[in-house]
Amino acid sequence: MITLNINGRDMQVDADPSTPVLWALRDNLNLTGTKFGCGAALCGACTVHLDGQPIRACITPISTVARHQLTTIEAMEHDPVGKAVQAAWVRHDVPQCGYCQSGQVMSATALLRTNKAPSDADIDGAMSGNICRCGTYQRIRAAIKDAAATLAPT
Repeated sequence: MITLNINGRDMQVDADPSTPVLWALRDNLNLTGTKFGCGAALCGACTVHLDGQPIRACITPISTVARHQLTTIEAMEHDPVGKAVQAAWVRHDVPQCGYCQSGQVMSATALLRTNKAPSDADIDGAMSGNICRCGTYQRIRAAIKDAAATLAPT
């Protein structure tokens, strides 16, 4: 058994230590918001946060995340930054098929935690590892700017 702290709760996973975080989340813990895309850390669909930083869950073994804090898309509705990002996503009709969106939201949330007023170049850099086959990149950028404005102190 490996204990993982996920979304603020300790959870037991009965799996081989080399099991990717993605499969522990989906298959062992029934947290299915994190998606499988490519399995090679190229598309970003599986993005989660490890101690606040975006990582690719498809290639990260559970043995390396024990004693750290994992955050998944399921926790974003309770996080002020994540909630602002999700609300902006809705306002800008970002998703088309929606498959990549949990990874996109996780990357955008990580960006806005460290950069309260990102430029287009900042957004492009932070989101470059997240592929959207539907091509909603302009709406993603607009939603990130909208979320940043919503979070800005008045």
